[in-house]
Amino acid sequence: MDVKTRNDRRVPSAASAPVAEPTGPIAAAAPPRGGEFLSLNARRWRNFKANRRGYWSLWLFMILFVISLFAEFIANDQPLFIRYDGKNYFPVFVTYPDTEFGDDLGTAADYRDPHLQKFLADHHAIEIWAPIRFSYSTINDNPPSAFPSKPTWLLNAKDCEFAAKNGYAKCGTLEYNWLGTDDQGRDVLARLIYGFRLSVLFGLVLTIVSSIVGVAAGAVQGYFGGWTDLLFQRFLEIWTSVPELYLLLIISSVLVPGFFVLLGILLLFSWTRLVGLVRAEFLRGRNFEYIMAARALGVSNRVIMFRHLLPNAMVATMTFLPFIMSGSVMTLTALDFLGFGLPPGSPSLGELLSQGKANVQAPWLGLTGFFTVAIMLSLLIFIGEAVRDAFDPRKTFA
Repeated sequence: MDVKTRNDRRVPSAASAPVAEPTGPIAAAAPPRGGEFLSLNARRWRNFKANRRGYWSLWLFMILFVISLFAEFIANDQPLFIRYDGKNYFPVFVTYPDTEFGDDLGTAADYRDPHLQKFLADHHAIEIWAPIRFSYSTINDNPPSAFPSKPTWLLNAKDCEFAAKNGYAKCGTLEYNWLGTDDQGRDVLARLIYGFRLSVLFGLVLTIVSSIVGVAAGAVQGYFGGWTDLLFQRFLEIWTSVPELYLLLIISSVLVPGFFVLLGILLLFSWTRLVGLVRAEFLRGRNFEYIMAARALGVSNRVIMFRHLLPNAMVATMTFLPFIMSGSVMTLTALDFLGFGLPPGSPSLGELLSQGKANVQAPWLGLTGFFTVAIMLSLLIFIGEAVRDAFDPRKTFA
């Protein structure tokens, strides 16, 4: 009995034995507690967030883009809602004839017409307007000076005196133009909001479509190799040697300019940006052991290309997408600046820059266009740097 007790005291049971912390190489290889092993996508998101400049640039860019998607509710020359004669009207969605509001012409109602506004006020109609009562093509009928006119908040006593003497609108009766008007009397802020949306949507569509075409072409070229790779490379060398700018100017001058026409023209050249990168990734990966094993098992080429090789190629491809998008936006801006872009009258950042160059006496035009383009491109570049850090396997942040 004593011996057993002595043995029990000498050899503690497994349940009561203290757990010793591993030391040395075993401790270095021990997994961390709390499930700290993150999945690949979680690690990439953590690395993306670690780049604070890129992370907040993404949030700021998304906020600006989402706001611009609702441009019709922010800047519009039609009311959002009218309550008249017991009926509800939504001019922002539906075009109503002026016969609905006491006129007999039968044309589309002009809600900025003073006579229509007086009629609605006399009948105690309820109107809800957008914060900016101008659309991108609305001309200010009562400016304080000749076009381009100053931002309203920059007008001083001398400007008001000039307006009163020369028959322009008095300062107390002005409609507010936060960033002034352009040389045709259109509100700059309204055109800025619509132009930002148009530029981002154009760059986004062009980037997505050109990336799909470029990735597919590079995948076929790199995976099959041989004559396919050789002939495709010769074609790319010939195609990329064509002077892109001159060809764009010639096609734009022949065809009627438009959003989709310009998109198709730029797509002819933008798809080549990712071909070389994807081709190199497929050339490197097609000789991996697991790819050769998949071939030996009879897996089809389509499955090998898009399920096994494409994810590896997309790691390098994703880092280039923000930079490709910024290049697409800049190309559209440059063509609009030269006058070969979107149709005249379209909300365009390039046209705003062109007006700033032509009207040096109106610095608000050039400064507005410059800072808008600079901020937009800077945000895209910062996002691209953060995406590059996220997909870099050598980046590890605490």
